[in-house]
Amino acid sequence: MTEKTARIDFRENSRNASPAVVAATQNSTRTALRKRAAVVAEFGEERWQELRKAGHEIRMHALTHLDRYLAMVEEKVTAAGGYVHWAKDAEEAREIVLGLATERSVRSIVKVKSMVSEEIDLNPALEARGIRAYETDLGEFIVQLAGQRPSHITSPALHMTKEEVAALFCEKLGIDACPIPEELTEHARLRLRPEFLNADMGISGGNFLIAETGTLLIVTNEGNGRLSTSLPPVHVAVVGIEKVIPDWESAAVLLKLLARSVSGSKITAYSTFITGVREGGPKEFHLVLLDNGRSRILADKVAREALLCIRCGACMNTCPVYNQVGGYAYGAVYQGPIGSMLTPLLLGTGLAGGLPFASTLCGACAELCPVMIPIPEILLHLRKRFVEGDTFESPSVPGILKAMAKLGRIVLGSPTLYHLGGRLGKIFQAPLRRGDWLPSLPPPLNRWTMARPFPAFQGGFRGWFKNRKAAVKQAEGKLHE
Repeated sequence: MTEKTARIDFRENSRNASPAVVAATQNSTRTALRKRAAVVAEFGEERWQELRKAGHEIRMHALTHLDRYLAMVEEKVTAAGGYVHWAKDAEEAREIVLGLATERSVRSIVKVKSMVSEEIDLNPALEARGIRAYETDLGEFIVQLAGQRPSHITSPALHMTKEEVAALFCEKLGIDACPIPEELTEHARLRLRPEFLNADMGISGGNFLIAETGTLLIVTNEGNGRLSTSLPPVHVAVVGIEKVIPDWESAAVLLKLLARSVSGSKITAYSTFITGVREGGPKEFHLVLLDNGRSRILADKVAREALLCIRCGACMNTCPVYNQVGGYAYGAVYQGPIGSMLTPLLLGTGLAGGLPFASTLCGACAELCPVMIPIPEILLHLRKRFVEGDTFESPSVPGILKAMAKLGRIVLGSPTLYHLGGRLGKIFQAPLRRGDWLPSLPPPLNRWTMARPFPAFQGGFRGWFKNRKAAVKQAEGKLHE
């Protein structure tokens, strides 16, 4: 998601979605939703809703006072022997990391799963400098071997079956791998163990930054996070500025929400807390605080709530669109409902203006979101920004579409014109109608029918409602007799 990102064509990407990828995606998301539902039911619905509300309030409070808490983080990290670097965009963040690696003659890096490092295209930049970066999360390790990007923010390889992973290991690792998850995990463990021991630098993201102590919080289920941030002599954490939370009490609330929403567990297997340089750990700790458009998002009173996201992936698991097209259709680092919000906000609707329309607005994502982000509301807001012309990377909306939208507003706002339009619609659609559908419309309306048929205009609602009202009134009269 850098300044070189090409315009995203969600429609075309969706057409090219592999049926095998979609099937594997749906199988994985169903499992995740089932586990989540079970652990939330055990927790208790009323308590869960109270916890969600608390999580929302904590995240909103932190965003509202972000300047104060970021200053506090810098002060505490520095006092604990760490270094804080500020990156205004992806390029600056890459240069900071590359500069640290070059100064220390780094040749090998082990990485903790980090979506923000994907956001800034860190791995290709490292490799261009002759530095090998090894992804140590099992899912990330798999997609790195395959030369792919993650297709889900918490389950990077959920689009692949165990048979595909086994074949990949046979090809890339030169081993005889069977499609048994435990054995595949052991193969990955044996391959990565020497890299942990020999790495010159460890790189991570961060789930949260606790302002009161300057503590970086990383949650994993595999233990690779602790190895990557403990064994190498240098640890660099690249973290979005929105990940700051006030205190440890806030962390306790958010960890309960995160674990249940990500993996359907009461708590993640490993919760790692890092405060600056500590005895027995790396000799250097560097925290890179990344903006990359987040300050701009914060200025939008409606869209800013997208920054509340704790990257649990629950919205993706329940989204009917994501489950029909898979993660790669979104053409960017963040997919599903969160990607449909974040990508246009980070890149501008000129490059990603189609993504807010990649939603049915059914609201299932908002119902599951652990921090109560009003996702459909934000998507509608972004659609409006796209049509009216975004202030960041203004899109080129065809003039005829704008004119038709204005005409539609006038017609729908006048009972007389609406009634007349109904009559005319029934007449003019006749040559195009096939049963209850209009399979093909003339330009520019054919943008719709390229993907799906348009329902024929019936125009009989007023008459039906009038007759129904009369029938109800007649039935009520008989009841009183």
